[in-house]
Amino acid sequence: MAFGHFIVAFAVAVAFLASLDASFSQNLGPPAASGCNGIFLSYNYTGGFPIPPNDTANQPYRFQSALTVVNNGLDELQSWQVFVGFQHGEILVSADQAILADGTSLPAKVGNSGTFLAGFPMTNLKTAVETAGDPTQTTVQVQLVGTEFGIGPPRVPLPASLYLANDGYSCPNYTMEGNTTMNLCCIRNLTSTSNSTVGDGFLPRQEGDLIIMYDVTKSSSTDYWAQVTISNHNPLGRLDNWQLSWDWARDEFIFGMRGAYPTLVDTTDCVFGKQGQHYTDLDFSLALNCEKRPTIMDLPPSRANDTNLGLVPFCCRNGTILSSLTDPDKSKSTFLMHVYKMPPDLNRTALTPPVNWQINGTMSSNYQCQQPIPVSPSEFPDPTGLASETVAISSWQVVCNLTRPRESPKCCVSFSAFYNDSAVPCNTCACGCNNVPSNTCSATAPALLLRPETLLIPFENRTKQALAWSEMNRWLKPNPLPCGDNCGVSINWHMLSDYQNGWTARISVFNWGEENFADWSVAVELDKSGAGFEEAYSFNGTLLGDYNNSIFLKGLQNFNYLLAEKKGSNPKKDPPVPGSQQSVILFSKKKTPGVNLVGGDGFPTRVLFNGEECAIPRILPSSGHKMSASARITAVVFSLWLSEINAEQWLASTSNPSASRENEPSLLMAKAPDLEARPDLEVWRHWPWTSKDGGGSAWMRSSVGLNVAPDVSTVGDRARTRGGAEVSGPC
Repeated sequence: MAFGHFIVAFAVAVAFLASLDASFSQNLGPPAASGCNGIFLSYNYTGGFPIPPNDTANQPYRFQSALTVVNNGLDELQSWQVFVGFQHGEILVSADQAILADGTSLPAKVGNSGTFLAGFPMTNLKTAVETAGDPTQTTVQVQLVGTEFGIGPPRVPLPASLYLANDGYSCPNYTMEGNTTMNLCCIRNLTSTSNSTVGDGFLPRQEGDLIIMYDVTKSSSTDYWAQVTISNHNPLGRLDNWQLSWDWARDEFIFGMRGAYPTLVDTTDCVFGKQGQHYTDLDFSLALNCEKRPTIMDLPPSRANDTNLGLVPFCCRNGTILSSLTDPDKSKSTFLMHVYKMPPDLNRTALTPPVNWQINGTMSSNYQCQQPIPVSPSEFPDPTGLASETVAISSWQVVCNLTRPRESPKCCVSFSAFYNDSAVPCNTCACGCNNVPSNTCSATAPALLLRPETLLIPFENRTKQALAWSEMNRWLKPNPLPCGDNCGVSINWHMLSDYQNGWTARISVFNWGEENFADWSVAVELDKSGAGFEEAYSFNGTLLGDYNNSIFLKGLQNFNYLLAEKKGSNPKKDPPVPGSQQSVILFSKKKTPGVNLVGGDGFPTRVLFNGEECAIPRILPSSGHKMSASARITAVVFSLWLSEINAEQWLASTSNPSASRENEPSLLMAKAPDLEARPDLEVWRHWPWTSKDGGGSAWMRSSVGLNVAPDVSTVGDRARTRGGAEVSGPC
């Protein structure tokens, strides 16, 4: 009898183990995955039905699908990403176990060109070898729910493509299993080292235009402190008034901050939500923000030493992050944040970073941020000042890269040259014409060519001069006249001279807006002639050979402010005066033999102001119109005016230059602050000019009653009082 019971028990145990083994084997993934020795991907459409409104032409349908990723290889799959080529106007509403890799929050339109899905919270898939075939660590299944258009039963709305987006893998075309499932197996490239981990098991840190580090520095069971650092790694990029936002993934909320502040202080969602139900004894009046997607802004400099909000290195700069070329000490921004967690994450090691990061600013290009990846813990200087390092508890890196601007530019460029009497102004509607009535001007007519000095006048005040110049040259005038460029900043690039061994250009930057620009910068791309750059006389200039021979320009110390537009000396009749800076730039032809300056090589193909790409003219000055003597004088006056000296006060000296130098003082450099309060000064400048028929020079003078900006296009400056006394020292 006992033996019979033993036989029955043994049979039951064997059957149970067999069923358990079968169940476990099935959980390793779909049957098709068994033949894959790499990363197996499967997209399975599970169903759908029509939803309102009724539209026979483009009926919307709910769809439900499952994306399965199985690691059957020998290498751990770090930060997995899969591309799903949606093609039926899909709107993805939810995706458990995954988020959009580009940082977009759901719901999101993904049907035009597909989307990349990134694993979250299960970002890594271990191998079956290291987990003894545990499917909870090697396999992830993402349930997708959304809306698609036009594909109803019995047709199946499958994506156009499917592949693993991680570097170092090759994926063949998918195969169909029935008419609802797409399968493929991606194999690791044996020669590839991409996506490999560093020695400590973390992914290597990536490079990008903007790097955001999320470092947890203190942690307890209910809350933690994080340090957020934003670093600008693009030598041409810049952020002003940055605003940073993200999505909390685990119902966290911000209790306190130092070095930055939320744009909205609101704890309503906590008080009436699950956070208030859990933290019954917490005073939420002391908390800062309970939004699922908070927006954070930098503090003003006045808060840098605030004992409650400041005292954080690299904080409190009004949201300005410069490039390292402009100022390395101002190329990053840092703030601290006190975060409370929610169940089931109430232990000190349950740490999850925010997702769907986004950063933007005024006068800044668009950034697209990837999802955070775990990296080796960051190290910081010890706060005690000792020669030791403090290591973060956990660190994540968010990489953001510049994208082409979707909106209209905020700056534009005009061209002029010594060999042409006319300047090519900024393009019509270069910075948009959305607010301009269509019956007042033409948004499509090309801008009228101008005399160079007309570029100094605001667009709304230059119509008379523009029409007169067109009539003088017998050019057709469109009706209606072209609209303006509507740009707050314009840049004039003037080819100043061309000789056997080199050439010169003058760059002038105009601020037509109401705000000053501190620490401004300009990047000029001269892909065919930039290698010959030698010197910028009144700017700091650096040649960036790795960026298509771009030249990076910034103001000299104490001259790095581009002032705002100001009223004319007689506002009733004089137009507003833009803030301006200018410099002559010297080039050699030694490194650029055969350069065709007049043919276009002497003009930039791209110009950026404060990291923002400016609109470039569609045409170049032609060599068909030789500059007359009067035009050369006009060009001289143009340059003098740019030094913020009233052009009407300048007179050309008709006497012999050598005869007028007897009482001239020694060579001096103009410096704005010292001349600002010296109405008794007159400044002499030596102006060279060249032409096909020869060249020469002339001394010109000005009675200085206005502030003199640093002169950047003269060979020499001499200053004396009107009574003839020399000014000692640099002025």
